[in-house]
Amino acid sequence: MSTAASLYLDPSIRDWVLFPISLVMVLVGILRHYVLLLLQNKPKPQTRAQIREQRALTRSQLIRATSAHSPLAPPFYHTISQNLKQAFTDGIYLKDGLPVPKKPKEGGDEAEFPKPPSFFSDPGQMDTMMSQFKTQTVVMIPQMVIMGWVNFFFSGFVAIKLPFPLTLGFKPMMQRGISTPDMDTRWVSSLSWYFLNFFGLNGVYRLLLGNEDTGVDLQQMASGMPNMSAAPAVPQDYNKLFKQEKENLDFDAGFYNWIGEDVESRVLRKYGKIPPADS
Repeated sequence: MSTAASLYLDPSIRDWVLFPISLVMVLVGILRHYVLLLLQNKPKPQTRAQIREQRALTRSQLIRATSAHSPLAPPFYHTISQNLKQAFTDGIYLKDGLPVPKKPKEGGDEAEFPKPPSFFSDPGQMDTMMSQFKTQTVVMIPQMVIMGWVNFFFSGFVAIKLPFPLTLGFKPMMQRGISTPDMDTRWVSSLSWYFLNFFGLNGVYRLLLGNEDTGVDLQQMASGMPNMSAAPAVPQDYNKLFKQEKENLDFDAGFYNWIGEDVESRVLRKYGKIPPADS
């Protein structure tokens, strides 16, 4: 009889090792969820000037996107396009107005405009960075504490046997902390059981907490890893964007085509009231 078949687990291991590890990790995950709700910063509402600035750029982009088959008649298209280009030049839509140029340096011919605010000097961006730092701290520290607790109190325990066979490639993952080369791969150590819960409790969190948004993905909560892809957005220089958009409007004006051009002839030709154009 093999060693794996003759191995017997004391029921006390189930009661004092297996269940406590799982229960503590679930409770800590729920507690973390509500702590993140308390730490979550509500986004500040945008001012009217900021919304106006963004929508002016969007309006110009929509006009350019439909210029090849524009629903606007030529007088309306050219009027709107000219008004937008003039507004972009005058800085009418800028929330802070046009920047005041600095005095030119000695020997310089052109005035220098002040540089846009840097990422680290923007209070809003600093608040976002601090919020992400608090979130990552709340996510990471409990996992590190639980791992130390499991490693200190339950090191060397065989906690459970999986009901399905595994290849030898899973042995280092399933039996961390137990140096027994002859043990069946299906046996799971206490430290490996922690890591299985570490990555596999997402469904339990979703069942208990629902789809409530905490600012951190539930998979991220289960893994304890910070979301590094959600970096704060770099502030945009709308003065440069408006200048570029003005050049784009000038360029796309050459591709303008009104969709209603010669519509009467096209309708009559479609229903056979007049001969085709190539006849």
